[in-house]
Amino acid sequence: MFDFFQTLTLQFSWQDIVDIVLVAFIFYRLILLIRGTRAVSVIYGLFLLLVVYYCSGVFGLYTLHWVLGQFLGSIFLVIIILFQKDIRKALSAMGAGRFWKRTRVRPEVIDELILALLDMARSKTGALVVIERTTPLGDIIERGVEIGAVVSKDLLETIFYPDTPLHDGAVIIRNDRIMAAGCILPLAVGLKHRASLGTRHRAAMGITEESDAVALVVSEERGTISVAISGKITTSLEEVRLKRVLISALER
Repeated sequence: MFDFFQTLTLQFSWQDIVDIVLVAFIFYRLILLIRGTRAVSVIYGLFLLLVVYYCSGVFGLYTLHWVLGQFLGSIFLVIIILFQKDIRKALSAMGAGRFWKRTRVRPEVIDELILALLDMARSKTGALVVIERTTPLGDIIERGVEIGAVVSKDLLETIFYPDTPLHDGAVIIRNDRIMAAGCILPLAVGLKHRASLGTRHRAAMGITEESDAVALVVSEERGTISVAISGKITTSLEEVRLKRVLISALER
């Protein structure tokens, strides 16, 4: 009996422990990257295909089993094609040395930002603010007008005041500072059926599709505040919900 339990004893070296911890951490970071994105639906679809592939082999559906086998034989190429944006975002974050740490914005900066957005929503002043996280937005910042000032309610309202030279572009915030204003962002495509979304909303969705940034929009037509994360936009946010969504997004 003693010999039986002795054979069940697992022997771990320090290399095994390091290996397990690293793999677990990488999977954890990957889950954070795809959480709340379209990639989750794609993963569910691939999992369903694996189940169908296994069942077709068990029940002797040879043609279906062969077709799915040919498809799954190129699974790595399929994953690269389907997740090219997510892979690019992850590699960009790793190259910037910020893949391993979270981006945190000080509470007072969030409060200043929310106060500015609420004021501009009341006056129906259009605005677009992008908060950089792990994916660098240096190329977009370079095409704007350099500011380099601490985030403040008054400065944001001045930048987006109607008829000023910078009010049509986006403001980029990095590490609690307004890095640039008047920035031009990529537009999301395939939204023609959503007539309620203007250019600012499409730009907010576009930049969050290509990076892990958080984008905030004030609509000058309706006076509503929206938040875009991972290519998805949530509209008509009031103060309490806006603060909760913003804090949750920036602490992911």
